[in-house]
Amino acid sequence: MRTQGGGRVEYPQRFFRLSLHHDSLENMFRVNFVMMQHHKYSLTELENMFPWEREIYTNMLREHIEEENERLRAEKNRHGGI
Repeated sequence: MRTQGGGRVEYPQRFFRLSLHHDSLENMFRVNFVMMQHHKYSLTELENMFPWEREIYTNMLREHIEEENERLRAEKNRHGGI
């Protein structure tokens, strides 16, 4: 690891800044809210996740919701839209 002035670590900070550039603060709060309200995550669990770990869980949850919505649509179509 490279250090800069007084032993400050630079590379990990730069890595996380680059890896999270696509996520806004507002989006982070919205996703936290949805995950807490609808999927029973606690704020502590969400805050203790590594940024890459949170991204993985968020993607897995999105995929699960899309699959569930598709299953419900197919079921609705089978029953004639009732």
